Amino acid sequence: MKERGSRTRSTLGLAGFLLVFVATLGAQAEPPSSKLPGRKPDAKEPWGAFLGKAAHEAIGIDYRVQHPTNAVFLDTVNLYTIVGKGELGDPERLPKLVRLLRPDITDTRALVLFEIKPDNEEGRQEGREQAGRYLAALNEAVEPDKKLAGGTGFEGSLFLEFENGGALWQLSWRTPEPGVTLYRWSYRRKKPHASWKERAAQKAEELPREEVEQRGELAEQAIRGAYGGGKRPKGFQGQVYLPVDCR
Repeated sequence: MKERGSRTRSTLGLAGFLLVFVATLGAQAEPPSSKLPGRKPDAKEPWGAFLGKAAHEAIGIDYRVQHPTNAVFLDTVNLYTIVGKGELGDPERLPKLVRLLRPDITDTRALVLFEIKPDNEEGRQEGREQAGRYLAALNEAVEPDKKLAGGTGFEGSLFLEFENGGALWQLSWRTPEPGVTLYRWSYRRKKPHASWKERAAQKAEELPREEVEQRGELAEQAIRGAYGGGKRPKGFQGQVYLPVDCR
């Protein structure tokens, strides 16, 4: 009876903690926004959120590519589904308040979880807090032998070369602490008649805003097409070099 009461208090404490967490996310849902190329005239989305979306998609897909036999759930799947379909335990044991939360990457075979954030101190702290909350919620519901932990050792890099010798973008990511994967976009200036590897060795610079405005939508489409083996998006005359090409 004492153990049951302790578990109830733990669950209620977790639910209250996550209520504050969800409310905070909602309060931050509408940062300043800018129009994006390729969207409808009245469509708006924050520039940082747009590049973040492209990074999340690429990093999540690459984790799946690296672990083809694992059961990997990305950020479109909530905790309730992860516990059930991942055969971790009884999803009904999750508090209703947390069932719809969606970690960025959850591998239910390796029993690890990752949160993906921009590579800065604020992103690292936010990733650490969110990963901890998701793990606490999951581990309240899973079977004793299926407890999850923060993943480690996940890193990679890909390049987008525009117009066969034009601008070169890089998306790179690392996991400096368990469960926290940090990404960074960078840029290499044009260098005629040089290979992409020669240009990749150039000094990395911050991705210029004008580059994002001009090529942001195209970059996301090109990455998705490269991973999916589909056609190049209309207007993309360059090349995508995936992590396997960069090793």
